[in-house]
Amino acid sequence: MSEDKKTEKKSKKKEAEAIVNIYTSFNNTIVHVTDMSGRTITKVTGGMVTKHNRLKANPTIAMFIAKRISETLKELNVKSLYFRIRAKTGNPAPGPGTHAIVKSLSREGFKILNILDSTRMARGGPKKKGGRRGRRP
Repeated sequence: MSEDKKTEKKSKKKEAEAIVNIYTSFNNTIVHVTDMSGRTITKVTGGMVTKHNRLKANPTIAMFIAKRISETLKELNVKSLYFRIRAKTGNPAPGPGTHAIVKSLSREGFKILNILDSTRMARGGPKKKGGRRGRRP
């Protein structure tokens, strides 16, 4: 009995967790995967997948990005993912590739633990154009 338990423990590999940082603008999609301490596992951009500039922020290209990432994560035995989604500063919504990446990775069999929107918002910021009397037509 005790030998069976030992072999069961040895056969179980430790399942790792990772953080998927997604930055999507309306021109490009950048996905940066780190481990829990912040060390880079992999980084894939829209330009690495396609040669057409106009397609970098496409949901189809985002699916190819997710495919590349999933291959790397499966080699490292990563099963659970935290997502940090970021859009361009001040934008109300992330770019078109975000949803496709999250959906593709969940279909690949990864467990989604958390999705966090970390888009930066300007608080005041620099002076607006126009001077004292405002901008006139």
